[in-house]
Amino acid sequence: MIGYYNPSVILTYFSLCTAVFGMTKALGGEVKSALLCLMICGLCDMFDGSIARKCKRTEDEKSFGIQIDSLCDLVCFGVLPAMLGYGIKEIEVNAFDIFASAIYVLAAIIRLGYFNVQEINRTAGDGGKREYYEGLPVTSVALLLPVLCLMDIYIKPLAAGKVYSIALLVIAIAFISKFKVKKPYMHRLILIAFLGLVIFLLVLKEGDNITYASSTISYILRPMFA
Repeated sequence: MIGYYNPSVILTYFSLCTAVFGMTKALGGEVKSALLCLMICGLCDMFDGSIARKCKRTEDEKSFGIQIDSLCDLVCFGVLPAMLGYGIKEIEVNAFDIFASAIYVLAAIIRLGYFNVQEINRTAGDGGKREYYEGLPVTSVALLLPVLCLMDIYIKPLAAGKVYSIALLVIAIAFISKFKVKKPYMHRLILIAFLGLVIFLLVLKEGDNITYASSTISYILRPMFA
C-alpha cells in the first residue's frame, strides 16, 4: 500500500474521518452533532503537530505530513463548515448560499496551498518554530462557527441561520488577507483549549435550541445571484 502510516498521522486521519461523519450529520440537519465534530477536528489539529514532531521521521515522511495535514484541513475546516450551512438553513438553499460556500472553500484551499509553500521553504531554511501565521488560520473556524451558532440562543439578532453565509464570506476574506496572527504556544494554547472546552460543553447542552432560519440580509442579496 502506498502512503505513510506511522503514528505521526493517526490523529490527522482520525480528524478527517470525524469531519466526514460531521458532514453526513450536517446534511441531515443535525447541526449540533456537526458542530461537535468540527470542534473535535479542531482539538485533533491542536495536537497532531506536537505528536508528529516527537516521532522519528524520514524526510519523505515529514514532507508527506505537511501535505496530508493541509489536505485533511481542507475537508475538516473547509468543506465541513460549508456543508454545515446547509444544515442550518431551514428553507431551500439558494444561489447566494451556494456562492458563499464556494468562495469560502476556494479561499480555504488557496490559504492552505500557500501555507504549504511557506512551510516547505521554512523547513528547508532554518527550520525553527513558526512565530506567526499570515491571514486567519483555517482551524480558527473550529471555535468561530460554534460561537456564531450559540449566538442564535443568546443574541437573537445575530442568529447563526440569519448570517451564516455572510459570515462564511467574511471568514474567506480573512483567510487570504495579509495580516499576521501570532501562533499560540504554551499559555495561549492552554487558554484556547480551555475556551474550546467551555464552548464544546455549551454546544453539547444548548445545540438542540439553534434556530434554523434565513436572514433579511440573505433575502436582499438573493436577487443578485438568482
